[in-house]
Amino acid sequence: MSHSHSHPEQQPTPPMNDFSRQSWEERYKSRESVWSGRPNGVLTEEVETLEPAHALDVGCGEGADAVWLAGKGWHVTAVDLSATALARAAAHAEQAGVDSHITFTDGELDEVIANEGPWNLVSSQYTHPGQGSRWLVSTLAEAVAPGGMLLIVGHHPTDPHAADHPDLKDAAFAAEDVADVLSRDAWEVSATMRERTTYEADGRERLWRDSVLIARRHG
Repeated sequence: MSHSHSHPEQQPTPPMNDFSRQSWEERYKSRESVWSGRPNGVLTEEVETLEPAHALDVGCGEGADAVWLAGKGWHVTAVDLSATALARAAAHAEQAGVDSHITFTDGELDEVIANEGPWNLVSSQYTHPGQGSRWLVSTLAEAVAPGGMLLIVGHHPTDPHAADHPDLKDAAFAAEDVADVLSRDAWEVSATMRERTTYEADGRERLWRDSVLIARRHG
């Protein structure tokens, strides 16, 4: 399982050659921080009105999403490949006073799911596994409790950011192409492409295209 935390709102990052555990650890060690510290926008939009319960944050990076969720009252299991990222995330959680609500782990995703699930919310924000996006959907679907939500966001194939980075382009996916992994008898599914704009430090406008898969497991 390989994670990519390529959050559009966050700082540009150096190019990557792979999504391996060693690659991510080296990437985090090379900089004091990789991400902006802000939670991902789709997550905050979709989860804001949910009743807090238990959440799984896949590819948690330096912890912005996990800390935001914990601040809303969620009990979070936060998974990442990089020990350095997890140490930073734990420090951020302690600073925010929510460390008692988050369990950080560098365990393999399938083992974490088998041993600790299910969860009421399973969130994967720009996590691109080597096994592919369809594998990610089917694996994370197993982690969702009855009545719970699966939220997967990634780079759309037409996202200019993905086009600029061959490794991300290979991992990009259209939500509708992976949504058929989920049985409509068991899930209510929304698969869309969302556009939004951010601004560079010099004021230049930047367009992003995200694939957004939102699925609710029938209770």
